[in-house]
Amino acid sequence: MTFTEKFDSFVCEGDSIACEADGFEIAARVVRDDCPDAPDKRQDGFWPSEYIGDPGFIGPGPNWRQRLAESRAEAEAIMAAWRNDEWFYCGVVLSVSREGVTLAGHAASLWGVEANYPGSDNSYLTEVANELLPEALDAARAALARLCAGHPLTEARG
Repeated sequence: MTFTEKFDSFVCEGDSIACEADGFEIAARVVRDDCPDAPDKRQDGFWPSEYIGDPGFIGPGPNWRQRLAESRAEAEAIMAAWRNDEWFYCGVVLSVSREGVTLAGHAASLWGVEANYPGSDNSYLTEVANELLPEALDAARAALARLCAGHPLTEARG
């Protein structure tokens, strides 16, 4: 069970992919993360450092000054792209339905995922959707069981 459809290399909020598994229709959609924090506030060690106690420490070794300069330039480019709204943090949210009835509109999700990140093809979004699929199916089965509980035809089968 996996999503065979893939997210595009450029996504917008609301873009989705879909698949079928175990008689359920599952949709994975991109939802903009509502946390406004910049990447350097979300990620400890975002800014490369030459100081050994810092989270972004660029360790000793050959060409460490060059590696530090390159890493800083990359971090600056990532921040500039984020400030220009070229990429954003999102959630990958799975919903599950059966025969046109939504059983779980938010069956599973992962938040703080980078969408349109510089140098990325967004394949990670599809990987996340596939990793969430078992959790979404469990939520769908539980929702279906709740719907069927107490139904006269279900009770008659005993």
